[in-house]
Amino acid sequence: METAMIFQRFWNRFSTENPHAKRIFDLFTARGEKVMHDHIAIRTFDDPRMNIDVISRVFTKNGYEARGNYEFKAKKLRGKHFEHKSDPDAPKVFVSELLTDQFSDYLQTTVRECLNRPGDSIYADDEMVYGGSIWGRISFETYNRLRQESEYAAWLLVYGYRANHFAVKVNELKQFETLQQVNAFIKSNGYLMTTVGGEIYGTPEELLEQSATMAEIQPVEFTDGIYEIPSCFYEFTLRYNQPDGKQYSGFIAANADKIFESTDYYNRQADKM
Repeated sequence: METAMIFQRFWNRFSTENPHAKRIFDLFTARGEKVMHDHIAIRTFDDPRMNIDVISRVFTKNGYEARGNYEFKAKKLRGKHFEHKSDPDAPKVFVSELLTDQFSDYLQTTVRECLNRPGDSIYADDEMVYGGSIWGRISFETYNRLRQESEYAAWLLVYGYRANHFAVKVNELKQFETLQQVNAFIKSNGYLMTTVGGEIYGTPEELLEQSATMAEIQPVEFTDGIYEIPSCFYEFTLRYNQPDGKQYSGFIAANADKIFESTDYYNRQADKM
C-alpha cells in the first residue's frame, strides 16, 4: 500500500469522528495554506498480540524504520517513533504502549478479558490498526474505574485503533512563523488548547515545540448507556535545526508526557466549567 493511502485512511476516520480537527484544517486552507502533517500517534497495549512491534508492521512493511525509544515512567508507558527511510516529507509515526503489568490486578484482568474477545485472525491482520475498538464496548462504570488508574487505558479500551492525534507541521505553514501565532489563531476561532504545564511544550533550545487542542468531547455508546467523554485532538509541531543544519526529527519524552493529557477527562471537564 502506498504511504499516502495509509495516512489517508487514518485521516478519513480521524477527521470524520473529530470534526473540530477538520474545521481547523479547513481554517488553514481557507487562508491559502497547504497543511502537511508532521506525525500521527497510535496507542496500544504491551500484549504480544498487539504491542508496538505488531502495530507498526503496516508502516515498517511500507518503508518505515524505528528511530527513537521513549519511556514515560509516571504514566507507565513506553514508545517508539518511526520515520520513512527515503521520503523525508512522509509523516512520522509515534506508537506508544501501556505497560499493563505495572497496574492493579483489576486493570490487568479487565484489559486481558477485553483483548481475549476477538479471534486470533484479527490480531494477525495488519488491517487491525484501522479497526477501532476491535474488542467491543465496555461499560461506563468500567471506563470510570479504569481512568482512576490510567486515562490512557480507559481511552484505549473505548476507542481502540485509530490515530489518537494528527500533528500539523508548522514549519510548512507560510503565514505562521511561531507556535504562539498558531495557538492565537486556533483560540481566536473558539478552540481550547491543552494547558497542563503551559500552552507550549519544549523550547527552541530543545529543538522542538509542541501544542495541542483539548480533545473533543464526544457521545459514546457504552454497554450501560451513552455518555460524553474526550475523544481525539489536533497537535501543532514546530521543529528547529540541529547544529549540523538538519532539522531535528525526534521527540522529547517530557513534551509527549504532557501531550498525553490532552485526552484527560478531568482536565477537559475543568475547562468546561
